[in-house]
Amino acid sequence: MKYFIYVLLVLLLSGMCFFGIKSYREAKAYEETTRALVTEMSAEKLAQFKLKELAATVSFGLYKNKKKMRLKQLKKNKKLHKMQSQKYALYALSPLLPILASYFLVSLRAFTFFGALSALITLGFGLITPVMMVTIHKEVEYLGDVVLSFESKGVIGSVSKLFENGDTVVALVILLFSVLIPLLKTLSMVVVSVFRDTYLAHGIVTFFKMIGKWSMVDVFVVATFLVYLTVNKGDVSRAEVEVGLYFFLAYVIMSMLVSLSADKMLHHYAQ
Repeated sequence: MKYFIYVLLVLLLSGMCFFGIKSYREAKAYEETTRALVTEMSAEKLAQFKLKELAATVSFGLYKNKKKMRLKQLKKNKKLHKMQSQKYALYALSPLLPILASYFLVSLRAFTFFGALSALITLGFGLITPVMMVTIHKEVEYLGDVVLSFESKGVIGSVSKLFENGDTVVALVILLFSVLIPLLKTLSMVVVSVFRDTYLAHGIVTFFKMIGKWSMVDVFVVATFLVYLTVNKGDVSRAEVEVGLYFFLAYVIMSMLVSLSADKMLHHYAQ
């Protein structure tokens, strides 16, 4: 029975990776489709669109407005990619429930090991998948809704952009506290579960207890939600949460539970 549960947990982790990759690909496709659509909604492009639409009307349908057809197809693709990325993200995160339930079926050591691996997977996808999309709109007479700017934000992409723009200090702070420390902390939980019987395991847990409060991942998630709620209220700026934030949120929860599990495991072992 125990080995069957272990096999099931391995399959659940494999499923998380499989659907996480599919969600990431769809999220990037959604980002690229949105970028293409935004390009078509610039003032210059919309002016061309209006002229071609007028030509199509004047010619009584003899002239086909291919731009209109392209816009329609882009909007259709955008909606499809968004739905697919959300669907695959749900599939990727669903195994977390049975993994958490395994706490009552396996040893603390096994739960810590598999829980840490699931946290590592969610953190990985949270770092590389787009987290938020922000667009600046303006209603222009005769042209309609013109998009002035568009940005899709992800953690790794944002850090890279900060380095490119010369904001090295800010980039290093985010890289250290929102990427490296969470990554090392999660990997250390895997090490702790494997080398539980060594003094190294106790040292690792003690160390990350001290620096854990400096991790900015949970703060980052809350701040992103606040930015979303603030920006989304405006008529000019529009923010849209992307699936990367859900992976991050899942990581925060799993990381907390696995840390408690590792601490409890070592405490029981010491007795």
